[in-house]
Amino acid sequence: MKLFLFAGLIIHFISCGNNKKISGHQTPLDSTSNRFAMKDSFDKQGHRGCRGLMPENTWPAMKKALDLGVTTLEMDVVFTKDKDAVLSHEPWFGQEITTKPDGTYIGEREERKFNIYWMTYEQVKTFDVGMKPHPRFPKQQKMKAVKPLLKDIIDSVKQYMMTRRRPFPYFNIETKCLPMGDKVFHPEPAEFVELLMGVIREKGIEDLVIIQSFDFRTLQYLHEKYPSIKTSALIEDYDKRGLDEQLKSLGFIPTIYSPAVELVDEKLVKRCHQQNIKLIPWTVNEKQKIEELKKMGVDGVISDYLDLFN
Repeated sequence: MKLFLFAGLIIHFISCGNNKKISGHQTPLDSTSNRFAMKDSFDKQGHRGCRGLMPENTWPAMKKALDLGVTTLEMDVVFTKDKDAVLSHEPWFGQEITTKPDGTYIGEREERKFNIYWMTYEQVKTFDVGMKPHPRFPKQQKMKAVKPLLKDIIDSVKQYMMTRRRPFPYFNIETKCLPMGDKVFHPEPAEFVELLMGVIREKGIEDLVIIQSFDFRTLQYLHEKYPSIKTSALIEDYDKRGLDEQLKSLGFIPTIYSPAVELVDEKLVKRCHQQNIKLIPWTVNEKQKIEELKKMGVDGVISDYLDLFN
């Protein structure tokens, strides 16, 4: 594989309705209470569940976020060889978090050899992603954990919230793809979206889903084929294009504009709101910064530490 392919992928993947009943339980959505229509709401999104405190993109991380009062669970999805949707930030097993089936750690130079798109889910779940101490998140609890199936996470969230008689959160799902990774690390955009929407529709959570991506191709396909699904345009900190140019490239007005926090100022917030776009930056891990952003008028933040909201 050529080096430029992997270089581009590393930069990308490491960066960052109507009333409806689900399983007999009323969702928190209706024409008057949809939080995306409320000006005084603030969306607390748990990055990869609650990465600062629990192993990322796992059920323990999602459960911890729910316990801390999250309003939206942010997560990443990739696909296996057998086309199962799995929670994972990279389409391979990252060296920061992975223990191989033989008990050894994955090295930095070999991680991309462990390509999830080349594995069945039976193979995927033999790797642990919760026991290796995380070099950047020392408060993260260590425990045995595997990369879960998206459908299982949805079922677990439903059951957990129904048992506690609390409203369901939103699911902010990122499509982990990039043009140079097509058919190598993931399906092409149309297939990616169709596979993802298959799970979402099967579980009946269309009204609770936001699909976000740095890869506008998936958002464009989604907007054309499934226009009722909420979308979020993710923006890297190194993207020097202005808002107008980015929206022109996207080709439609998304529900949410989600830039790196470094790009946010009052002017950007105002310009988004003028176009009826919510602004929710990532990743905000300081309480003072969260309060600063609230004063600017942002509609929420994505954070690794949901305890900062308490």
